[in-house]
Amino acid sequence: MHLLGPLSGRWTAYLGLISTLSGVITPAVAVKEHDFKKCAQSGFCSRNRALADHVLSTNSWSSPYSILPESGSFKDGQYQAVVLKTINDNGDTVRLPLTVSFLESGTARVTIDEEKRQKGEIELRHDSKARKERYNEAEKWVIVGGLTLDKEAKVDFEDKSQLTVKYGPTSNFEAVIKFAPFGIDFKRDGVSQIKFNDQGLLNVEHWRPKIEKPAVENKDTSEGEQNQEDKEEEEPKGEDESTWWDESFGSNTDSKPRGPESVGLDITFSGFEHVYGIPSHTGPLSLKTTRGGDGSYSEPYRLYNADVFEYILDSPMTLYGSIPFMQAHRKGSSVGVFWLNAAETWVDITKGKDSKNPLSLGIGSKTSTHTHWFSESGLLDVFVFLGPTPKDLTAKYGELTGTTTMPQEFAIGYHQCRWNYVSDEDVKDVDRKMDKFKMPYDVIWLDIEYTDDKKYFTWDEHSFRDPIGMGKQLESHGRQLVTIIDPHIKNTDNYPVVAELKSKDLAVKNKDGNIFEGWCWPGNSHWIDAFKPAAREWWATLFKYASFKGSMENTWIWNDMNEPSVFNGPETTMPKDNLHDGNWEHRDVHNLNGMTFHNATHHALKTRKPGELRRPFVLTRAFFAGSQRIGAMWTGDNTAEWGHLKESIPMILSQNIAGFPFSGADVGGFFGNPDKQLLTRWYQAGAFYPFFRGHAHIDARRREPYLMGEPYNTIIAGALRLRYSLLPSWYTAFHQAHVDGTPIVKPLYYTHPDEEAGFPIDNQFFVGNTGLLVKPVTEENKETQDIFIPDNEVYYDYFTYNVVASGKAGKTVTVAAPLEKLPLLMRGGHIFPRRDIPRRSSQLQKWDDYTLVLTIPKDGKHAEGELYVDDGDSYDFEQGQYINRRFVYDGAAKTITSVDKEGRDTKSVKQGEWLKKYNGVRVDKIVVVGAEEKVWGKKTEVNVVDESGKGAWKAKVEFTPADKAAGRASFAVIKRVGASIGSDWKVEL
Repeated sequence: MHLLGPLSGRWTAYLGLISTLSGVITPAVAVKEHDFKKCAQSGFCSRNRALADHVLSTNSWSSPYSILPESGSFKDGQYQAVVLKTINDNGDTVRLPLTVSFLESGTARVTIDEEKRQKGEIELRHDSKARKERYNEAEKWVIVGGLTLDKEAKVDFEDKSQLTVKYGPTSNFEAVIKFAPFGIDFKRDGVSQIKFNDQGLLNVEHWRPKIEKPAVENKDTSEGEQNQEDKEEEEPKGEDESTWWDESFGSNTDSKPRGPESVGLDITFSGFEHVYGIPSHTGPLSLKTTRGGDGSYSEPYRLYNADVFEYILDSPMTLYGSIPFMQAHRKGSSVGVFWLNAAETWVDITKGKDSKNPLSLGIGSKTSTHTHWFSESGLLDVFVFLGPTPKDLTAKYGELTGTTTMPQEFAIGYHQCRWNYVSDEDVKDVDRKMDKFKMPYDVIWLDIEYTDDKKYFTWDEHSFRDPIGMGKQLESHGRQLVTIIDPHIKNTDNYPVVAELKSKDLAVKNKDGNIFEGWCWPGNSHWIDAFKPAAREWWATLFKYASFKGSMENTWIWNDMNEPSVFNGPETTMPKDNLHDGNWEHRDVHNLNGMTFHNATHHALKTRKPGELRRPFVLTRAFFAGSQRIGAMWTGDNTAEWGHLKESIPMILSQNIAGFPFSGADVGGFFGNPDKQLLTRWYQAGAFYPFFRGHAHIDARRREPYLMGEPYNTIIAGALRLRYSLLPSWYTAFHQAHVDGTPIVKPLYYTHPDEEAGFPIDNQFFVGNTGLLVKPVTEENKETQDIFIPDNEVYYDYFTYNVVASGKAGKTVTVAAPLEKLPLLMRGGHIFPRRDIPRRSSQLQKWDDYTLVLTIPKDGKHAEGELYVDDGDSYDFEQGQYINRRFVYDGAAKTITSVDKEGRDTKSVKQGEWLKKYNGVRVDKIVVVGAEEKVWGKKTEVNVVDESGKGAWKAKVEFTPADKAAGRASFAVIKRVGASIGSDWKVEL
């Protein structure tokens, strides 16, 4: 018996550390669930769940929170008041300032703070240096716009029991604020959509001093009686204080200097059966209930960024990143909430039938979804979106937190990675062989072994003797290099980076205010505190070409392990009582930590050379709301199993609807060795991930796509070429996401919000606005695929032009899907761009002419599409240096036209070098799928008119009639169209 391969120093160090800490070497590296908390092991989670159990099991509960009516005031779109929390039978209260803001966008924001902590009128235990306030700086990192108050919002009704505010662009939104007990009912057009504290689960754990209890006298009683007395002493009036003041997990103890401080709230989505979002988790896109029962989870969804390698499937367990944005959808309505809190958060979900109301206009009862959110610390800060469409939600969320970064074009090509390419010669050999086997790619990656003994910004001088020569070979093919740089800095002598980190006082501190030490890949390490402005500026200096010797203009960065991962820390992360800039505890900012490091690296790449104004590429593993503004993410350390391939699709769809669409999963699975069929199917699926990267563990067999042999090489090469052919459509979809937050890949509930049968479907999706509908094969030995058709439109097979659906919405069609075939359909009524000349990289095809594919709709009347293109590298697009076209087919007029999508007078745009050169890029051909024989059958040429006055000319037409026996639609090809892609033109049929 032997290992699959030698363990690297990196992996050996990890296992060695585990051995040191536990005394046992565990041979398996799969995630151990007992290393991560369940709700019952998290003090604040179990307390909030216990509150819910108590409240929902009694009919006599009344929430102890009420608004002090005389404290309330409404001005310029904002309501402010004090919520009183009654804390005992004597009627003592705690004051909680409430702010309800109504924003011009139609979004509402509800914030609850704690007055004593605002004023610093509390005492910290253990002489802690931590801040006394509740953490109130998440907004600084997350929110970039959309906070302008709606001064047109008006109080519509007020009495001693409640206040009603009408707001929104058309004043059709309402917030009914109930005073006692406190609650808010958000309505649209008079109908309840979202309710706060409807179940009475609001919980703000206020500060209180620790009162040391006297020791219990040891009486001569039976063991059972003694245990009962101990319990009564520890739990006065039913309260369990065992996790209030300190909390242990494994060998780590959290000192909790502020005591219990969680915030919790129930949020009801009235009449909504489906809720989506809150990535990242495995499991279905439509979130499961979490209180047990058939098909349900028994644990809440957890949001606590953690290094969960080889994660399990179909689980609410936390993963590497967190976006606390949830959407609810039903036919005719989409609404959502964004829970702005960066501390550890759990979300319970239950569903129940609303009671029938004999006076209601509806028939029967409706299902409502009840959610219960609770975070360990910080403010209660919630944004409410009332839709009414899925696109409205993503647009308003994007207005608040920003939209996806506009990537460099190479970044949406294929990325080839493994842990690790062993030398610069190895990298150059892979580069040559990808060309030899005609497999296009854009980026090759280096994991941690390229460094000198795990010291970032260095190279192993034995294995990577000539990194500049390596970079130049890649550059000659238009290719890029990505190197990994993580937030842990090796603590060793003669390493200038760590010496500066310590001397400049830029590292994360422990609870005592000393530099924190922990273990990660390099061994003993310190962590940069990227919350600190001076640390970010220092970090930027390390990426200067003169500092990071061996890096070049085509070198980009991968930020891994930034949850942060700390091998000897609680739950493999940083102690919660560590201190960051401003003495905020790590517990307050944990889920933000990865984003701050990602942001620091992004800033560094933008400033590494004066005058080099290029878009950075930085991949992150950990993320939070707002990370989409910075770069890409991937779903972490998956496994070479069919289940992981299958789960990757709902995981990526969840990222897309939650505002972070530049997402992907490791093609082939990080751990293990996929067989050739699995790897081939994964490449077919990966070709439709927004971020497309193959990656493998150091102990996995080499699996570069050209190593599979035939027929697999040819099939994988076909998947890669399909991706590159469609890059114009992908880039256009990225631009739309950048403009308004639209997902790049879209689930059916998003594209067809009234087709109820599509709401739970999460294994097929549309790409941008192309009308391309893809359903990858994710099951072994499967050679057919069932595709759900969400409307009455005609659908064509992408490769054969066969008509696969034309009839009733809600139909499932079965298509052939042998190994060499990806199930990919084209919806009628669309026009999308592609490039048909095979090239080795995106940079080598950037001046190629375009093909437009026009899919004739069922009624033959109208089709449209779009193309966005810029230089794919700089920020010149912000100065108008881009092409943004709208293509329209008019069946009645028998024309195909191209106009500026924004209605700009493009002649007034002062053309830079790139735009001038792009005038020479043409439309090569137009493929018309479903071309009617009566229109096209005898046509041999069409008239092409340049609308800018440059004349008209003829283009040849080749028509192929339908093959009814095979089911193939007729089609026509307009050849050598010759119109400039950036000009106004018209084809007259």
